[in-house]
Amino acid sequence: MNSYIDSTNLDNTATFEDIEKLCKDAIKYNFASVCVHPFYVGVVKEYLKGTNISVTTVVGFPMGMNTTNVKAYEAIDAVENGADEIDMVINIAALKNGDYDYIKKEIEEVRDSIGAKILKVIIETCLLTDEEIIKMTHICNDTFVNFIKTSTGFSDFGATVESINLIRENKSDVLEIKASGGINNMKTMQEMIDAGATRIGTSHAIDIMEDKGDE
Repeated sequence: MNSYIDSTNLDNTATFEDIEKLCKDAIKYNFASVCVHPFYVGVVKEYLKGTNISVTTVVGFPMGMNTTNVKAYEAIDAVENGADEIDMVINIAALKNGDYDYIKKEIEEVRDSIGAKILKVIIETCLLTDEEIIKMTHICNDTFVNFIKTSTGFSDFGATVESINLIRENKSDVLEIKASGGINNMKTMQEMIDAGATRIGTSHAIDIMEDKGDE
């Protein structure tokens, strides 16, 4: 199960000591990646030197309302500082406005700005209708990003089995699903994987691995 996990600390009060512990725990359990704010990317890259654990950071986080140019610059800066994977929040207002060309172009610009690095597109499923989730899945198919991600973890609620199922039914063979938000125990994590998630974002990685999360 460890290989599914992006162990996350996006708390805006997180200290260097908190981030160091996050990295030490990731090394202990050999998680897929460590996800932190851009401010900590360089530090995490140094902590994880010599491991196969990726450094993940967020762009346009958590609201997604930055302009495209700002998101592209954030992504470039993060990669220059050592990020291996970028989790970018879409412009949800543009989606609600039906401006699908804007969203597609924004994703493509961020994707092209980071070269071969992994791009995950956060769509914030709790704010979307089923039709909007399907539309965003199709856009992610068309833009050839690596992952579609359910949630920031900073909105109304996080991933659900229903949203994962809906994405899985509409995604291409190559698009992967990252479930995040509210995943704090092994049972919930297993449900997300069974539904089709291939990556799990959680700030409760140790609780999950030690099976101490909420039932």
